[in-house]
Amino acid sequence: MSIKPDRDVSSRDEFATRRHVHVRRFEAGSVTDADDVVAEEMPVALVYNSVPYVVMLATPADLTDLGAGFTLSEAIVASADAIRAVKLTDESGALAVQVSIGSQDFSALLKRRRNLTGRTGCGVCGAETIEEAIRYPAPLGAGIRLTSQELHAELNKLYARQPLNLATGAMHAAAWVLPGKGIQIVREDVGRHNALDKVIGAAVRCNVDLSAGYFIITSRASYEMVQKAATVGVSLVAAVSAPTAFAIDLAERSGLTLVGFARADRHVVYAHSHRLLD
Repeated sequence: MSIKPDRDVSSRDEFATRRHVHVRRFEAGSVTDADDVVAEEMPVALVYNSVPYVVMLATPADLTDLGAGFTLSEAIVASADAIRAVKLTDESGALAVQVSIGSQDFSALLKRRRNLTGRTGCGVCGAETIEEAIRYPAPLGAGIRLTSQELHAELNKLYARQPLNLATGAMHAAAWVLPGKGIQIVREDVGRHNALDKVIGAAVRCNVDLSAGYFIITSRASYEMVQKAATVGVSLVAAVSAPTAFAIDLAERSGLTLVGFARADRHVVYAHSHRLLD
């Protein structure tokens, strides 16, 4: 099977996010040779103050957003102001996001002793203790309010805002939505956690108040997705798939409104339904 690189590169990144492959397709009893488009996936190192911390498999786009978002959503720092700098380096195809943080945060990070390998979609892989992996964010405040009709309208718009998934069928997306103003930021990645971190990072780098909006995610609502949202002050998460029981428990505890099976015409609220008006 031959593979050729695709030079169609994301406008926000310098690396190809998809490639063309030659395939043999079997369908309804017939066989055809054809070209197909698949998503790129590459190892990306997150490096703090020049010390490697974790390696993730990710879509090679918006990687500085990934670095900033991961740093905040994993509570490596307490606020966006504590991230001093984020830059992407590429040495012979080895991608690394270099994050600069203060000495106290860096010292605490070293004590966490995270394992230096992360699989695609891995939320707590590498944590060595339960206490390290299971963080309970501070309870959320009043948060936002929106109508079901508004949520459904934004869900209907999101599909067209996922160009990589439309091309490959292999991507997750996360969106930050501002009530009354619609979808503001969308990011895609082969990993659902990465997509959410990219949105968080993009907002942080634009000095956006994340607590003023909510997240839509095109994946299931696992514990780590709720954890990340609550950590950055977002009070509502709407997922197109199901939540897990552990995610519901954390949403109840943190005061987060958790919506599952969200579509353009329906949804199910699993925790704190008061923010979503009929």
